Amino acid sequence: MSNKHPVSLQDIQEAAKRLEGIIRPTVMVNAGWLERQIGKPVFLKPENLQRAGSFKIRGAYNLLSQLSEADRKKGVVAASAGNHAQGVALAAQLLGIKSTVYMPISASIPKVVATKGYGAQVKFVGETLDVALIAAQEDCQKSGSIFISPFDHPQIVAGQGTVGLEILEQMPEVKTVLVCTGGGGLLAGTALAIKEQNPNVKVIGVQAANAAAYPDSLKQGKPIALKAMNTIADGIAVGKPGDVPFGIIQDYVDDIITVSESELSIAILQTLERGKLLVEPGGAAGAAAFIANPSAFEGPVAIVLSGGNIDPFLLERIMQTGLAAAGRYLTVRIRIKDKPGSLAKLLSEIGAAGANIMDVFHLRTDPMLALDEVAVNLTMETRGQEHEKDVLACIKALGHDAQVQ
Repeated sequence: MSNKHPVSLQDIQEAAKRLEGIIRPTVMVNAGWLERQIGKPVFLKPENLQRAGSFKIRGAYNLLSQLSEADRKKGVVAASAGNHAQGVALAAQLLGIKSTVYMPISASIPKVVATKGYGAQVKFVGETLDVALIAAQEDCQKSGSIFISPFDHPQIVAGQGTVGLEILEQMPEVKTVLVCTGGGGLLAGTALAIKEQNPNVKVIGVQAANAAAYPDSLKQGKPIALKAMNTIADGIAVGKPGDVPFGIIQDYVDDIITVSESELSIAILQTLERGKLLVEPGGAAGAAAFIANPSAFEGPVAIVLSGGNIDPFLLERIMQTGLAAAGRYLTVRIRIKDKPGSLAKLLSEIGAAGANIMDVFHLRTDPMLALDEVAVNLTMETRGQEHEKDVLACIKALGHDAQVQ
């Protein structure tokens, strides 16, 4: 199948040679807490620990290192929400090439700071990556600089495909590989690298449900642009698949599945808490798919964690969402009698049920309250979904109506 595509297994193998001494061949990490759910090995490919915090340095360096001296002097221009920006900036710095990166206005501050730290000039434009891409391409037309696509170039795809080579080298017995997917460069390269060597391995792409351009595009047989996107997974929020990866994905990828925002949050929480790995939302998509439905995947399973560049403030919000979705963080609104001892009794019973109360807020001005009532918003830590049910049952047993917030 390789002959019909602009990327071959040989291209990926040559990219691996160029990347020797440049990237970190990330070592697979056993995920025992996931393995126990299917009774077969589950390993994580931690590209969040890669140089610049994601797999993007692979494709960026592979492409930039092959530019002619004349093109290097023109400088390079890229567009990115963060990870590609850092990959291009670092690759350009290593090769002595001037780089300019267009980023959405909403780009994560740590990603912006890191991109500048690698020597790139950063320009902000628009609210989405697609707007930034247009601005970057217009810049290249005016200045003559070389545009470096985040996913839609054969050498970018070949560089990202080295992830697939490493997975097969480190885990030759693998049966299923889950790959986070935005524009498709990582998925296309990984799938081609694996399938050309072992067609029996299933390669599955995972997208955020609120930014999933591939399912409909594959049905229509061509890249179709999304009308809107709204996801915490900014790293894979791409409105239209790239032409180069799309054709490869059509031929080499077994399935594309989607995950919800709460599933992404749970995956980030679990990879941090159980796997001791900090992963950004887009980078956790593969893990989210497995956690949501472990029995759907034949083991041994390899899950690519594609990046770890996450804003601390976003991480804080995601942690709260993930804890709530996992039954570890419960907020309820309760109506109680506005008389001495009512609140103390309620808090005492909740404490006896094993919940740790974090915050208490009184509200007396709600017009829905009776004159002798007060609303109490309680935020508490619980031990999981079963314990959450027990705490709610305890509150109701006291005669109170608890509304989960």
